[in-house]
Amino acid sequence: MKQLPFGVDDGVWRLACAVDPERKAILMVAGDRLGTSSARFYKTLITKAGTLFAEHLDAMKKRSKK
Repeated sequence: MKQLPFGVDDGVWRLACAVDPERKAILMVAGDRLGTSSARFYKTLITKAGTLFAEHLDAMKKRSKK
């Protein structure tokens, strides 16, 4: 999993993304950590992104079994 920062009008957002086994980029979740501690922001971002990526991988496995 990687984090890609990008600028927007009101600051910098961070996007969690990963590459799946089919070599497709999966964009999972993005957010602005303004007003939140770095530790709390990244814990939440990583938890959400991990859950979404696991769901994506499960869906890929189900499709391949058909």
